[in-house]
Amino acid sequence: MLLAIDAGNTQIYGGVFKEDKLLAKFRATSGSATADELGTFFRSVLRENGIDPKEITEVAICSVVPELIYPLHQASVKYFGQEPFLLQGGIKTGLNIKYKNPQEVGADRIANAIAASGMFPEKDLVIVDLGTATTFCAVSKKKEYLGGVIIPGLRISMEALASRTAKLPRVEIARPSELVGKTTVDSIQSGLYYSHLLAIKGITDKIKSDYFSEEALVIGTGGFSKLFEDAGLFDRVIPDLVLLGIAAAVQLNKNGERSKK
Repeated sequence: MLLAIDAGNTQIYGGVFKEDKLLAKFRATSGSATADELGTFFRSVLRENGIDPKEITEVAICSVVPELIYPLHQASVKYFGQEPFLLQGGIKTGLNIKYKNPQEVGADRIANAIAASGMFPEKDLVIVDLGTATTFCAVSKKKEYLGGVIIPGLRISMEALASRTAKLPRVEIARPSELVGKTTVDSIQSGLYYSHLLAIKGITDKIKSDYFSEEALVIGTGGFSKLFEDAGLFDRVIPDLVLLGIAAAVQLNKNGERSKK
């Protein structure tokens, strides 16, 4: 079994694969943690999902938080006896990355692109990942990773309002019942939701018109993607895309090859 771990700025998202099947998934708050804390957490959450930690034969890590890479590596070695696969620059991705410096592309964005291009090989793709930041990635049907767009995510926007104003509170991020709010909380929720909705629509339409065609497939993923599932923004919503990409990257690199692509 493969334990796939996506370490983000806000959350650690993990899943367990048996062959190509995702058996279980879990989330935990991201932050400073020791190898022992991470290792005991992973073993505990596996048992809670009916999986014996001894069945884990591979560990793969995708992290956009540099300080988490070492403790995750040590946790893999100490608690699972596995040297982990690290999704990073230099691995085989199956993509032609057009970034001026390919090393700058976030590991989670590469994982999303690997998974999506494998699932929809004949399609131009716009991948929208709604996490701490909201990222847009353009991937051509030729498996060219053209680049992307990054904007502040919903939670960052909400926290900026709360921290930089005297009277605006922190609110739950939720879909509002109507556009024009009747309370301060309603108004903030509406502003967060609709500013993001319109940004997503505008940016995806612009990417499609400038780089692809109207047939390009728009994929939503990430923690907040479900919030916009019925908004008509996405052709597909695939919350587990990053985990699927991590698992696919492991398979691509099974033969030990390493490529800049």
